[in-house]
Parts: sequence; C-alpha cells; structure tokens
Amino acid sequence: MTEPELARAKSVTLRDVARVAGVSVPTASKALNGREGVRAATRQAVLATAERLAFHPNTTARALKNGRSGTWGLITDDLEGRFSIPILMGAEDTAGAGKMSVFLCDARGDVIREKHHLQSLLGRQVDGLIIVGSRTDARASLGELPVPAIYVYAPSDAHTDLSIVPDNLGGGRLAAQHLLDLGRKRIAHIAGDRSYDAARARVTGVDEVLTAHNMELMGGQAFYGVWSEAWGRNATRRLVESSPDLDAVVCGSDQIARGVLDALKDLNLRVPEDVAVVSFDNWEVFATGAVPGLTSVDMNFEAMGRMAGEKLFAAMGGEEQQGTIIQPCRLVVRGSTCP
Repeated sequence: MTEPELARAKSVTLRDVARVAGVSVPTASKALNGREGVRAATRQAVLATAERLAFHPNTTARALKNGRSGTWGLITDDLEGRFSIPILMGAEDTAGAGKMSVFLCDARGDVIREKHHLQSLLGRQVDGLIIVGSRTDARASLGELPVPAIYVYAPSDAHTDLSIVPDNLGGGRLAAQHLLDLGRKRIAHIAGDRSYDAARARVTGVDEVLTAHNMELMGGQAFYGVWSEAWGRNATRRLVESSPDLDAVVCGSDQIARGVLDALKDLNLRVPEDVAVVSFDNWEVFATGAVPGLTSVDMNFEAMGRMAGEKLFAAMGGEEQQGTIIQPCRLVVRGSTCP
C-alpha cells in the first residue's frame, strides 16, 4: 500500500509507520514513546511519518497491558448537566494531562439505573469513578469498589469515602459581606427550597455576617420557596409591598434572581441604584444574560472536577484518602450590585 493510500486508511498500524520511515518496528515504537536508544534524526523521521499517516496508537491495548484501561467513569444524577458538565470539564482537564478519557453516564436519579451504569463501567475496567449528585445533601455510599471513587457535589454518607463539596456556607458569607461593603443596610433573602442543604447553608452564611454586624434580614427571616423565576417574582412583589425601603436582595440561585430582576423592573425600582441583587451558582446562561448582569457566587465546579481528577490519580497510585473536602467559592461581581 502506498503512503497516500495508508493515510486514507481507517487503521494505520505501527508496522506501517516503521515500513514507511524505513526503520524496524521496535525502533518506531521507541521513537513514538519517547524512549532512549534512538537517534534524534531517526526519532524525528518516525514522528513525521506518524503525523503524515495520521497514526493513532492503540492506547487502550497499551493501557490494559500495563494493568490500566486509561479511562474513568463519571456517573451523575444531574439531569440538566448544570453541575455535572463543568465538573466533567474540570476532570477532563486533569485526565487529559494524564492521557485518560472519561465516560459520562446519567443515572437520572434512579438507583437501579445507577447500579447498571456502575456495573457497565466496571466491566469496561475503568481505573476510577467520579460520582456526581444533583444536590449537596449526603447520598448513599456505593460501598467497597474494586477501583477508587470520588464523590463530588453530593457527599457520601460514609466517612471512609472521599467527597468534594462546595462551600455554600462560605458563599452565603461572601454574598452578605459584599452587600455590606457597598453600604446596603436593608437586606432581604429570597431563598430556594428549604429541603436542600445548599439552601439552608447559604441562608446560615448570610445570617452569620448580618448578626456579626448587629443586623437582621428584612422580615426577620429568609423566605424559602422553590428554585424558579416565578418564585423570585412573586416573593419580590410581596417583599416590596411589606418593606418598600429594602435596598438589597440575596437570591438563593441565579434562576430566582432573574425573577427578582423582572419584578423590580415592573415595580419601577432600579438595579443596582435602588436595590442591589446578588445570587448564587454563576450559571452562565442566567448570570450573563440578565439585564443588568448578575453578581453571583461561583461554586467553582470546574475546580472541583480538577481536584477530583487529581485525587483519582493519587488513589490510583496507592494514596488512601477519605473524609470531605470543602471547595471555596468566589464572588463574580457584575452590574446587579455595581453600576
């Protein structure tokens, strides 16, 4: 087969590269794998030939020969991908550096489906697992597994597992302190679903900062509801009716905040001049698409994914780890608090 024909072939082998480069198969292998014992000119000729022929080594076969598949599995319950996609991107950043690939499986909140995905991934001989929940409440551990597993966003209920979770409490503190630094004194909190650990932790963080400054929320408490724009609109109308002098609103999520912005506009209140608005999640489509853009607490999902990848590599190297790691948040300031 000629070189142009090889380049068009579906599968180019190491033997083909060696033949076209005019070297032996062992020499071609050494050159491609960066091993010693190959002259610089020969190595360059082999690499150039491999590139021309679009040669891709069988990394799976190579990894299995070394006792590894070169893959990880990521199982998620996050149907919308809000948390799992950025976590996956972070994990892939780490995996790419180690020449690993990641299989994504959506369990859709179904325990049976999760077990099926788990068995399927283990059957593929993945080298590690990342388990992503749809909320930060503790979830049931998958128990003893033949490969290391890291729980991300939703922590495992077993202290012997390793979990990585966002700092919702710290996020609440960041949001409240930012408003106080801007001179806001009459602050309300329109929170998400009370059944969520994330909602309660964010409320606690806000309350801690206000209490430290001898202040309290407008209405004397946070108002729990649901994670929706409709809840944000309705709660804002009621708040302004009962507390027309409020000058800031902490929103439990970016979705809620979008509803708050709509309601404030309908009530002829300017943001941020009359009322400053800060929220959580820094969900790109909501935060940057809002008018004005939303100041939002970013939970650092990609950083959590990168950390999960790093911890998996460490576990694959025999480093035993357990407990819960809390990932710090960061505040992204936009026009809803600062003109």
